[in-house]
Amino acid sequence: MPTRSTQSSSKKTGSYKKWLSVLIGLAALAFALITGEVPEELQAILRDDPLGRANTTIESVPEAKRLLLNEIYYDQDTTFYCGSTFTPDKTVSHKKSGYIPVDKKEKRAYRLEWEHIVPAYVLGKSDPAWRDGDPACVDRNNRPFKGRQCAEIASEEFQYMEADMYNLVPAIGEVNGLRSNYSYAMIPGEKRAFGACNMEIEDRKAEPPDNRYGDIARTYMYMDDVYPGHGIISNKNAKLFEAWNTLDPVDAWECERARRIEAAQGNENHIVKAACREANLWPVR
Repeated sequence: MPTRSTQSSSKKTGSYKKWLSVLIGLAALAFALITGEVPEELQAILRDDPLGRANTTIESVPEAKRLLLNEIYYDQDTTFYCGSTFTPDKTVSHKKSGYIPVDKKEKRAYRLEWEHIVPAYVLGKSDPAWRDGDPACVDRNNRPFKGRQCAEIASEEFQYMEADMYNLVPAIGEVNGLRSNYSYAMIPGEKRAFGACNMEIEDRKAEPPDNRYGDIARTYMYMDDVYPGHGIISNKNAKLFEAWNTLDPVDAWECERARRIEAAQGNENHIVKAACREANLWPVR
């Protein structure tokens, strides 16, 4: 495993940007305290500084999973797509949901996993470490490697994107595996491969239950806005997410979840928060 001194320039750049964001925020606070207002020039910098609105505290997916289970979903026990229940030891039951495993012998059908709504591949495919590798990414036999494992080591920005709790939801392991990194789409017909669960996965596309349309759309909008330059929302699916956002408005749990993550992660999901305020669900009671 490479030492910290071998980390790539992309990681150093990420640290620089993070501290620059902190300094900009402190400058804005100082001006506000002294003058009672923030100069327009500084307001413009703050508006154009996406890093200040993104995750800069949770550095790894294991850390995010621990917080999600213990601090966000501590009183929730329902999986995102299918409504199966789960216990703190990550065991999943389908008694209430009517979910039928595709493979009844598959252990992942009874195991809780945390799924990236925006797949890790979409987040990392444009990252230099993922695409080309990095000097820090060398295995025990001195062979270079690239891809997700390299990005997790060498790219601080990818680490923060991958661990952003707004983008992680509890899912049946089997569904998480079958969805893979497929994009969301409307799939003709109502093929029910999972029993009562209205989750469809076909031809490298996934269509969630309609009561999850908005949650997914708003997650994509948030991730695309605070992590620009990664092609998270393409021209092809922009209209789909706009429609899903309208068809499935925020509910009380989506707002409460956003409030809890904001408290634990330190940044707001401005997309969800604005929708919750419009629906008179924020501040969360």
